[in-house]
Amino acid sequence: MTIHSRFSRAAQSAALAIMLMGALTQAVVAQTAPGSAVAAPMAAASPSSAVATAEPGTKQSLSRKAIDKVKEVAIRARDIFNRVPCLPPKGISGSMGSLPHVAAKLAAKKPVVIVAFGSSSTQGYGATSPEFNYPNRLAAQLRRKYPAADITVLNRGKGGEDAPEMMKRLQSEVIDAKPDMVIWQVGTNAVLRNLDPATTAKLVEDGAAIIQASGADLVLVDPQYSPAVNAKGENASKMVSLLSKVAHFRHVGIFPRFEVMRDWHDRQALPFDAFVTADGLHMNDWGYACFAQLLGDDIIRSVDQVQAGIDTPPTVTAYRPM
Repeated sequence: MTIHSRFSRAAQSAALAIMLMGALTQAVVAQTAPGSAVAAPMAAASPSSAVATAEPGTKQSLSRKAIDKVKEVAIRARDIFNRVPCLPPKGISGSMGSLPHVAAKLAAKKPVVIVAFGSSSTQGYGATSPEFNYPNRLAAQLRRKYPAADITVLNRGKGGEDAPEMMKRLQSEVIDAKPDMVIWQVGTNAVLRNLDPATTAKLVEDGAAIIQASGADLVLVDPQYSPAVNAKGENASKMVSLLSKVAHFRHVGIFPRFEVMRDWHDRQALPFDAFVTADGLHMNDWGYACFAQLLGDDIIRSVDQVQAGIDTPPTVTAYRPM
């Protein structure tokens, strides 16, 4: 399926949502307008019906519910127009994790601080505008979904760094911000610089412990699947595996970016230039948008779990975007 056909499908969904919104709006107007052409025949045809005999307070309650539904559909339609035609990967093993701290605060409409920590792909190298880097795309998605919440996403990405440099600024740029959630993208530059994956993993484990002690939720993001990283195949595989083990050991989340991007290329048959820039390393606007979208969808699902009163077992160690 081409990107164009996926966009068409998203546009069709948006059109349907808008049609539904219009129908609901008409229903609200008909129900609340005295002597309206719609409300009068209903009363005449069925004088014993609930609508005809309802007390004014009941009608107002029904109207409020209909208006709330219209608002919900409007938000969903607006979100569709802001989404890229991005399909979630299939068949990646692992259990769905949760983000209890940030999810509870979003569900309660309390202020939320998310820190995006990492290197150039967090900073946004390859995006045509800062608006299109993944932290800003993620912030926009969450604000559309939770318009009543005060959501701040801080971009703490710095090009060229990996775990040794990041650990030096972990306290000042991450912990001191008192985040509710930290998204830590790490490991790519270690692969490119031929650093020992085990040494990097140990530093990440130490950093994860510090972030957990602060009370924040943590999601690790492993290297990207791209020509420059794939050229270091053995090191890349070791890094991906070790970061997954760190997440398992520390009981934190992991977004498997390497597997997600490989799915784009291998299963969804997208050429690398559809999501990677000409340098063969950094994501382009579409790549950042899809990455942010999948991550945002999982955060939203975690909030839904909290709102539904679903308790996630404390042993859950993987945070998968499916």
